[in-house]
Amino acid sequence: MATMARATSGLQYPERFYAAASYAGFDGSPRSSSKAVRSKFNSESALLLYALYQQATVGPCNLPEPSAWNAIEKSKWSSWKQLGDMNSAESMRLFVKILEEEDPGWYSRASNFVPEPVVDVQMNHTSKVEPVVENGNSYPEMKTISAENGSPMEAQDKDVVSEGLGSVVIYDQWTAPPISGQPPKARYEHGAAVVQDKMYIYGGNHNGRYLNDLHVLDLRSWSWSRIEVKAGPESTDSSSPLTVAPCAGHSLIPWDNKLLSIAGHTKDPSETIQVKAFDLQTCSWSTLKTYGKPPVSRGGQSVTLVGTSLVIFGGQDAKRSLLNDLHILDLETMTWDEIDAVGVPPSPRSDHAAAVHAERYLLIFGGGSHATCFNDLHVLDLQAMEWSRPTQQGDLPTARAGHAGVPVGENWFIVGGGDNKSGVSETVVLNMSTLVWSVVTTVQGRVPVASEGLSVVVGSYSGEDMLVSFGGYNGRYSNEVNVLKPSHKSTLQSKMMENPVPNSVSAVHNVTNATRDVESEVGQEGKIREIVMDNVDSEPMRSKGVKTNEHLIASLRAEKEELESSLSKEKSHTLQLKQDLAEAEIRNTDLYKELQSVRGQLAAEQSRCFKLEVELAELRQKLQAMETLQKELELLQRQKAASEQAAMNAKLRQSSGGVWGWLAGTPPTQKEDDA
Repeated sequence: MATMARATSGLQYPERFYAAASYAGFDGSPRSSSKAVRSKFNSESALLLYALYQQATVGPCNLPEPSAWNAIEKSKWSSWKQLGDMNSAESMRLFVKILEEEDPGWYSRASNFVPEPVVDVQMNHTSKVEPVVENGNSYPEMKTISAENGSPMEAQDKDVVSEGLGSVVIYDQWTAPPISGQPPKARYEHGAAVVQDKMYIYGGNHNGRYLNDLHVLDLRSWSWSRIEVKAGPESTDSSSPLTVAPCAGHSLIPWDNKLLSIAGHTKDPSETIQVKAFDLQTCSWSTLKTYGKPPVSRGGQSVTLVGTSLVIFGGQDAKRSLLNDLHILDLETMTWDEIDAVGVPPSPRSDHAAAVHAERYLLIFGGGSHATCFNDLHVLDLQAMEWSRPTQQGDLPTARAGHAGVPVGENWFIVGGGDNKSGVSETVVLNMSTLVWSVVTTVQGRVPVASEGLSVVVGSYSGEDMLVSFGGYNGRYSNEVNVLKPSHKSTLQSKMMENPVPNSVSAVHNVTNATRDVESEVGQEGKIREIVMDNVDSEPMRSKGVKTNEHLIASLRAEKEELESSLSKEKSHTLQLKQDLAEAEIRNTDLYKELQSVRGQLAAEQSRCFKLEVELAELRQKLQAMETLQKELELLQRQKAASEQAAMNAKLRQSSGGVWGWLAGTPPTQKEDDA
């Protein structure tokens, strides 16, 4: 049997709040009694709605505390008081969000709002809204992705707003919005980014071919259009557009009215990472000049914007080698810096997800190698540059690669991915302050949000964040768009974990927990159902509420005493450390004086050593001169000895000649005359 749904454009704040308050019975009309409110909502929701209405219209609680005998007024006063200094706008927004979760069809049934044109559309049990033409206008369909149990999300009496992200009213469920215009070619491993309510899609992979087209989806009108690239500064021919090499596995980052495309696989890869920029005003591409040593080219890396810097981790290079190196690009100076962090880094991987928390901690989750996928979580302290692997809690996600991650406040949503066997059907969220995992929703079948290589970005409508996914591959390529609206519970939880915690948010947390009375029953299939006791007039409810508050106060006092004791111990320990530090400084002063004395002695010894070296050099020169003189003396002595020997030989010859002449009868005088 078919049911009817209404599609209408939505009111803006504060008109939407007043319409919601009128519908809930908080407008001061005769139907705004406690019984009328309790007939629509359980006790917990009724108290919270009352407190938020008073906070939005009156301000912080200014009434005296009622008597304990009046349990109902005491509960209402406590709920209002616990909201603290929450501002009016925040109170209005939370009021409407809680009402939408409690009664999704309230807007179509509200009687006190501005009449607007509506159109009735036929809705069947497959949660598809067929287009209906009225007065020449066609209203496209809104599809809901089936849950894991095979039953689609109930779509009866949903408030379907026709303006972009406002058309999404189902919380924690992926839906396919109505899309117009020519969509991009189906793809995966593309880049996606949001700038001013527009989602840009660039590049990707289709049937093994890299793409370089650029498309934009208007998140308010849900209309696709393709951007025609104009000639850029690097083009030599101003009449022809500048083309960039098709790529996939790159990262698309919005920065200074530009889209930065970092790294990625190409047909003819370069040696190092290239940074390309698309100017949103001139619609032209350019290659940015960088300084320092750029990383080796790669794809499947993570690129995270932290302040004015990009943090690049991991990926796979052109030779299919997996990487786990860490680099930072300063976008103000365009200078690369390779980081050698301490600790144990993640193993080499690609197709992982990364996010930054508190502008200090870089989180790395999942990814894959050539043979396996991971579900580990690593944290890098960007101040100390130290890796750590913290303990995860909650519903730990399965191993996956090719998934998409996007932070929303303190929460990090992980969507899709695969494990080399099939796509991952769970959408999970990690509270980055507590490191607790939880499952947001689970899809069934081969749907795009259970794909590898999909993209997920965050859009915003009326102060509410929406997750928008596109593309992916799970046996077939996809170009579908799906949207998920996180519930207010996740939003409140992420806000409560901020440091410091705002009084208004923590007060809402106290209201939603201190007044809850839940009984658990186990059904036939072992599932636990929550039964909320909404009879606020009953005596057990009053006594249990008082006991709960007293127990909470006692717990807080005990915790306060424990903290004060710990503080006293810390002060004593700090005083002891100061004394030790003073003694260490005295010892340090004495050692410094002794060091200075030793340095003076060392300087004197060095001076004396230098003088000795000079004297030694002079002695060596004299020694060399003496050796030369010694050699000359020996030479003269040899020459003298030779001369004396020659003279002696001459005398001997003379004396021997006279004897032989006498024997021969020749007188010496005659011999001399003959000569």
